[in-house]
Amino acid sequence: MTQWIAFLAYVVAGAVFATCGVPKMFSLRCLAITINVLFIAYGLLEHLLPVVLLHAILLPVNIVRLIQIGHPGLLQKSRAIFRENRRR
Repeated sequence: MTQWIAFLAYVVAGAVFATCGVPKMFSLRCLAITINVLFIAYGLLEHLLPVVLLHAILLPVNIVRLIQIGHPGLLQKSRAIFRENRRR
């Protein structure tokens, strides 16, 4: 089992290294989401709670940012709806 965990650690390290060469923000967020999932798996296998917590928090952040990149007007629309509902 430890060989698989070590292999996973190398895969995660390679994915983090790959972020240095990603020119587009959309691709970078996709890679970040993949890294978050891999780090969560690694943290769970190695019982590393801080790693799991960090990447469990970063995962939804990266997903939201990815959605915002794909739909740039969505953030403005959601803010307008929030402001309108807040006034009521």
